[in-house]
Amino acid sequence: MNILISAKSLLTLACGLLSVLGITYTPAAAATEEVNLYSYRQPFLIKPMIEAFTAKTGIKVNTVYAKKGMLEKIRAAGANNPADAILTTDIGRLDALRAGGVLAAVQSKTLNANVPTHLRHPEGLWFGLTTRARVALVSKERVRPGELTSIADLASPKFRGRICMRSGKHSYNVALIASVIAHDGEAAAEKWLRGVKANLARKPQGNDRAQAKAVFEGLCDVAISNNYYMGNMITNEKKPEQKKWAAAVRLTYLDQNGRGQHVNVSGAGVLKGAKHRDAAIELLEFLSGEQAQEMYARDNHEYPVKSGVARSKLVQSWGDFKTDTISIEKIAKHRPAASKLVDKVGFNDGPNS
Repeated sequence: MNILISAKSLLTLACGLLSVLGITYTPAAAATEEVNLYSYRQPFLIKPMIEAFTAKTGIKVNTVYAKKGMLEKIRAAGANNPADAILTTDIGRLDALRAGGVLAAVQSKTLNANVPTHLRHPEGLWFGLTTRARVALVSKERVRPGELTSIADLASPKFRGRICMRSGKHSYNVALIASVIAHDGEAAAEKWLRGVKANLARKPQGNDRAQAKAVFEGLCDVAISNNYYMGNMITNEKKPEQKKWAAAVRLTYLDQNGRGQHVNVSGAGVLKGAKHRDAAIELLEFLSGEQAQEMYARDNHEYPVKSGVARSKLVQSWGDFKTDTISIEKIAKHRPAASKLVDKVGFNDGPNS
């Protein structure tokens, strides 16, 4: 008896057995299921989540990382655009993608359950995946606890010559100013911004870490920064001097007796014409789920959007805080006006202009 059986015959026999057992085998689909992702977020943060997603779903993720130019790249490619989804930081970039007409509406019960209403687009064009608070880092030696409690305090004469900030045109600060417009109106926001300008210790410059360094060096007493920079300085083993900067300041959440601490988001959306739309949605659902949310919190000191997911131990050490729950989309609508205010008051020219 000939006992040699070809590989094809074995596969046929196996498929027949699976059919008898009521199991469907579709090797073509399993082999080709994938999603193409554009990401502004850095590989060190995203790669572990992508690997976890593939391990869980079997879906391969092809990722292209970039610091800028994604919208232009997508629009230039048109119908030939290979990407299915895009992952980015800041409401400014998310809203630019929306305004550019490249995002597709997504209706997902999972995403709607995981992402609070104020942190996603009402039509499902984008979804926040983490939040980051724009906090005050105040000198432990020169700012008393309770001396600075609100965004309004940043314009108080008691802080004349004591505040350091990066450029007012940076997206983080544009969103902060836009939030003031959203709450108080443009006229009040202009008055506030003029007050903050008068309180600057120097001409706006550098990144968020540079503001903490300036407090450490005694150039100012208050720095405005995203919270995760504090975490990154504390844990930066390659640049131990940054630990000294972090040790000199106290992270302070603002407006805890009022509207709550202003936050921004990182987020994602599915692109129009996505060739792997279902896989792209599944990726976004995974990133909003418990496993990925825990990784975000642990690896970059950001705040999970999904309720019930614990913050990192370091972030927990800064205490609980009340978050401003105004719609992030509403803040985005005021970004153009905020940017114009920066120019109108000459914010970037410094305090004495």
